[in-house]
This record gives sequence, C-alpha cells and structure tokens, in this order.
Amino acid sequence: MSDLFGSSSSFQNEKPKVDNELQEFLLAEKERAQFQAQIHEFNDFCWEKCVDKPGSKLDSRTETCLNNCVDRFIDVSLLITNRFAQLLQKSAGNM
Repeated sequence: MSDLFGSSSSFQNEKPKVDNELQEFLLAEKERAQFQAQIHEFNDFCWEKCVDKPGSKLDSRTETCLNNCVDRFIDVSLLITNRFAQLLQKSAGNM
C-alpha cells in the first residue's frame, strides 16, 4: 500500500502536463461548440429567409438565396470579429 501512496510525488509532477492537456481539450471543445452553434444560427436564419415551402428538392432560386445568405452571414461575422480584434489591439496599445 505504501507503493500506491508513495508514488504521489510523481503524480504531482505530472499534474501541470495534465492540466495543460485538459485546458487544450476544453478549449478545442469550446471552439467546436461555438462553430456548431454558428452553423445552427445560419441554418435557422437562412432557412426562414429563403425557404417558402419545403419540397423534395431545392429549386435554383432557393439554393442561390441560401448560398448568398450564408456568405453574407459569414462576411458580417468576420467583419465584426476583425473589428473587435482591432479595438482590443488599440486598447492594449493605450495601456
């Protein structure tokens, strides 16, 4: 039994590595969840905007509308993200 508890110092030495791996994993999962939430938001918004009545196939007008809608949604998201990053850099430079 002393072997089991006697090796606790080596476990403590590995703790930072485990913490870093856990943080990286959690960050990756958070980013994945945000990406999936963004896709769901695209789907909801663009579906409501472009699809009048569901059918067995998308007509060309609906397909074009969906493509344009998602493209504009991505453009706006990138614009907002880039602007926010610029503001952060500007405020960090003033400190």
